Amino acid sequence: MARILLTGAGSGAANSLMRDLRAGDAHLDFVGCSSDRFALAKSSADRNYLVDPTDRPEYVAGLRRIVVEERIDLVIPTSDADVMVIARARRLLPARVFLPSVETVEQCQDKYHLACRLLAQGVPAPRTCSITELADVERAFEVLGSGPLWCRTRGGSGSSGAAPVVTPEQARWWISYWSEMRGVPVASFTLSEYLPGRDFFAQGLWNQGELVVIKTCERLSYFVVGGAPSGISSASRLSKTVDEPRVVEICVAAIQALDLVASGTFNFDLREDGSGRPCITEINAGRFPAGSGIFNLTGKHNLALLYLRLGMGEPVGIRAEHDSTDECYQLRDLDALPAVFRPDELFERFEDARSE
Repeated sequence: MARILLTGAGSGAANSLMRDLRAGDAHLDFVGCSSDRFALAKSSADRNYLVDPTDRPEYVAGLRRIVVEERIDLVIPTSDADVMVIARARRLLPARVFLPSVETVEQCQDKYHLACRLLAQGVPAPRTCSITELADVERAFEVLGSGPLWCRTRGGSGSSGAAPVVTPEQARWWISYWSEMRGVPVASFTLSEYLPGRDFFAQGLWNQGELVVIKTCERLSYFVVGGAPSGISSASRLSKTVDEPRVVEICVAAIQALDLVASGTFNFDLREDGSGRPCITEINAGRFPAGSGIFNLTGKHNLALLYLRLGMGEPVGIRAEHDSTDECYQLRDLDALPAVFRPDELFERFEDARSE
């Protein structure tokens, strides 16, 4: 029986990943860890540990102690911060990890550098300008053209600090607000071209530079629309699987541009430009997102279980497969477990009482 250590225990990402793995193999043994003692109270792992925050050197020592005491086989990070620390410290942990190189993780976690790298390699991505001081906003509008432009931070997740802006004045105000009220440095922001089309996301597994399997989905509605100036979020409320070979082609080209020997899982965000071409806006390297059931509980393959097998060094007998032909929907809501439905299941539990 494989013994697995998941970081961020009690979070939505960790709990959903454990649910999906148990759906594929009920005999797995999970140990969880987190620096948040309150989150641990709702962890679904079999055993849990309180650890130091990831930005403290004691964090890795704590992970190592857990790995040794619990005889852990595989360590799975569930946040960008955990991915970075564990990628750097993998040689200090007496257990397997299945992560991209540190260089690849660093490239993906800086959205500005990622966009520049992809564009330089001919991979569709939004044209992006970095902001080092507020005076750079005018230059960005001159380079990218009139608004709307997309203003966001270079790092982070959940559309933090993101908003569409139409004028330089709006952009300066937005960046100033986040700098003064939230302590986010001005130099953490970028401005990029606004992409108005369909919103795709994908999850893929790579092993030593070879694509194993990838699935593609589309966001149809979002969480926190009322509270987010952008009106969108990377956290979808309603999403569906879609068969989009062009999205797969672009995702594969992106990994080839970043790392010819990439291993691990990659989560992609893409949005169509004005001509309908999908462009990569973000890549989360080394982890599954929260609510990943749409990748793990649909199609032929449970991606989380395949990730586990690859991480354990097992052969999976799959190569370059696009497993997204089975149309399913996922619905997520606050304080509710995500649910995956087939189209014929969506409307069978109610009667229509609307007026004609």
